[in-house]
Amino acid sequence: MRNILVLGGTGFVGRAVAERLVRRSGGAGGRIVVPTRRYYRGNHLRSLPTVEVVQANVNDPQQLARLVAGCDAVINLVAILHGNEEAFRRTHAELPRQLAEACRAAGVRRLLHVSALGVSPDAPSRYLRSKAAGEAVLTSSGLDVTLLRPSVLFGAEDRFMNMFAGLQAVFPVMPLAGADAKFQPCWVDDVAEALVRCLDRTETIGQTYECAGPTVYTLKQLVQLAGRWAGHERPVIGLPGPLGRLQAGVMSLLPGEPLMSGDNLDSMKVPNVATGQLPGLQALGITPAPLEQVAPGYLGGRQGIARLDPLRACARR
Repeated sequence: MRNILVLGGTGFVGRAVAERLVRRSGGAGGRIVVPTRRYYRGNHLRSLPTVEVVQANVNDPQQLARLVAGCDAVINLVAILHGNEEAFRRTHAELPRQLAEACRAAGVRRLLHVSALGVSPDAPSRYLRSKAAGEAVLTSSGLDVTLLRPSVLFGAEDRFMNMFAGLQAVFPVMPLAGADAKFQPCWVDDVAEALVRCLDRTETIGQTYECAGPTVYTLKQLVQLAGRWAGHERPVIGLPGPLGRLQAGVMSLLPGEPLMSGDNLDSMKVPNVATGQLPGLQALGITPAPLEQVAPGYLGGRQGIARLDPLRACARR
């Protein structure tokens, strides 16, 4: 498979996937097409050989059809963490439906889709329910589909560990909603590698893989580790339900993309950990990297004014 379309390829996961795909091709030709509505968002990818950043709206069925035509496979990374019911439905369910239709029309059979741990039609959050709807659309599409369900992802440009490190650089104490929520963080490069391996292995067709790291943490533990590794650990105070909901409501009103919302809290009611009932990264020959092996390296480099970069990034989005 030489020509790969990567939807959502300009984001955090997309960069890691694009780099892995370039390494996979080894300069042997083919194209890695990354569409984006705002061309400048692909600036960091244009230096990669065989990567072609194109300006397009993937939510437009006609533009999506043109993008899919001529490709050998499609990787869908498009997702949102915040929004109303309609925004989640459009992004997580309607786009996969349109993508499946475009693939069938163009004769493109191979499709890889990144979902999330904890998805269910009966899940407590709009995020998880809409992700489940998207999975259902694709598994019934008749295409050669592989699903990946990652836990929260960490890496040098993540908006999770970096965000909590940045907040602790500013505030003397960390009041925290959902402090007891459980996560099994996974390195973004491991997920990118998993996608590339699935792309080349026909036995992964029809499979769903849980992408999780080796250790389960509470949110409070992760916040403490982020502060410690960044050099400014603060006391973390878990908030009771009503106060946590109030905090999320206030944070959702701040400029830029919200740091937390009520729907995020609802998602955290479901443990963001592997069930063990589905194959994991090990089934693809990948040993998940521990958080402690990767995160101190990039969090520890935030000194001086650079410690506020994660907060600036949130405000710009």
